[in-house]
Amino acid sequence: MLTESQIHAYKQDGFIHVPYFFSKEEIDLLFQVATDDSVVNHAFDLNDQTGKKTKLTLWFTAGDDSFGLMSRCKRMVTSVQSLLGEGEVCHFHSKVMQKEPRVGGAWEWHQDYGYWYKNGFLFPESMVSVMIALTDATIENGCLQVLKGTHHMQRIEHHFAGEQQGADMAFVEEAAKVSELVYCELKAGDVLFFHPNLLHRSEANLSDNARWSVISAYNIASNKPFLEKNTSCITPISIVPDEAILESGKKAVIGADFLAKEEEITLKINK
Repeated sequence: MLTESQIHAYKQDGFIHVPYFFSKEEIDLLFQVATDDSVVNHAFDLNDQTGKKTKLTLWFTAGDDSFGLMSRCKRMVTSVQSLLGEGEVCHFHSKVMQKEPRVGGAWEWHQDYGYWYKNGFLFPESMVSVMIALTDATIENGCLQVLKGTHHMQRIEHHFAGEQQGADMAFVEEAAKVSELVYCELKAGDVLFFHPNLLHRSEANLSDNARWSVISAYNIASNKPFLEKNTSCITPISIVPDEAILESGKKAVIGADFLAKEEEITLKINK
């Protein structure tokens, strides 16, 4: 359960860092699944503005694999519910972010709702992103950076930056003048909850250490998108006990509804 002070900080700052949300044993298991062929073979690249590649594997339905159990476990869903309020919590998608040493690209300044707006979601307050660090995330290997409190500015227009959707830099530059820049360094097992309108980015990984993470995005069932065809985002989650992750052992992500690059909605928006 998140505390009242954590919930208040999320509403005020747009993010909260919760250390040790998952145990070392759970993270070791999840990292084994993340690096399994069942995940890696479904990855695709998105170029940043310099041509460096950001690699990710994304799927929609939270199943009975290890990551599905992670996304559906009681501590996750209860925490999300406490941030989003009333309504049935649904799993929009999960994505494994694979930022390899020396070659992993940057993510440009953006808001998640800059993307999700183009999926046809009407209410960003009904959505949240949850980043789980599978390896340590440091300044050197390209940890997430956020502009504190920028979720209060609502959605900023997004345009193509490489193959990514990046926030209008004139607005980002003005936001940076009045908002604190925070480097969200995480230890493996730490979790970062962040608002879909929070401006965030990450640098390329120029270190010798990989940065792997998984981000699960959630939505309240009543927030029905009119462009997104996948129905996981409006299907209430079947919660499992926290113990299910370890008790089930390593379960690969097999037969999932993976997103193919050519089906990514935001890449079809006219430049």
